[in-house]
Amino acid sequence: MSVQLNHTIVWCRDKQKSATFLTEMLGLQSATRFGPMLVVQLSNNVSLDFYESDGEISSQHYAFLIGEDDFDHAFARIQDRGLQYWADPGKHRAGEINRNDGGRGVYFEDPDGHFLEVITRPYGGDVSRSECSSNISAQNGKIS
Repeated sequence: MSVQLNHTIVWCRDKQKSATFLTEMLGLQSATRFGPMLVVQLSNNVSLDFYESDGEISSQHYAFLIGEDDFDHAFARIQDRGLQYWADPGKHRAGEINRNDGGRGVYFEDPDGHFLEVITRPYGGDVSRSECSSNISAQNGKIS
């Protein structure tokens, strides 16, 4: 069986503002309109479809695997805009980046509070997913 993620909806207050924020931060092509959505296409043929809502927006996490040079540019944009950033998902290491698995990573928020992450290497290294799950469960669901 072949299963691939094709797209996901990103709920937001202002689709133009949110889609533009993401494309500018990551150096992507401008979003295109598809029905009531603005679609941001990623290089692996997955799209993020920005859809406006008047209701409550629940914060989601979106992680992007990018190259080293792209990380330098994205991180410079984070700093240039004066955005808060963290090295960890628990927001304990403010103003830092991480160097997990020999790469670099950083977390920051978009205009709707979605928690964005850019990394230069996939997480995992020698740690199995089951070990990661055990560590998270042992901490009562808190990731640190």
